[in-house]
Amino acid sequence: MKTTFRRWIAPLIAIVVVMATVDMVAKTGDSPKAGGQGTDSDWSQLVASMDKMHMAMAAIPCSGKSDIDFVRLMLPHHQAAIDMAKTQLSYGKDPQMRRLALEIITDQQLEIELMRRWLRQQEEQGKVKSTTAAGGTKGN
Repeated sequence: MKTTFRRWIAPLIAIVVVMATVDMVAKTGDSPKAGGQGTDSDWSQLVASMDKMHMAMAAIPCSGKSDIDFVRLMLPHHQAAIDMAKTQLSYGKDPQMRRLALEIITDQQLEIELMRRWLRQQEEQGKVKSTTAAGGTKGN
């Protein structure tokens, strides 16, 4: 039990630290917009994507199973990356960053499908109960 706790607590803490840092940057205005690089619309869409991710992740109950919790938390995280990449495609000009955004969309969509399939398999095997919470297997 102690080993299982240690195995998932470090990645969870890392996720929380990253989310807090991103949230702090968004709230303090230390952003590309503040430096004159962005626009109100693109910045607000990026922040909205992060806010949606934070709410979805916060709504996911702890199952006590590291693999399950990891996947359930990663689903909204990956969706936020897709949403942010779509914003980049709408507003970004740099060809390299636009290519990266396309790659992020493709890769994250494939990974989301892989994680959803894995969760469905766990449900079918009775290892986890189905959830309709954000990031669950019933859609996003």
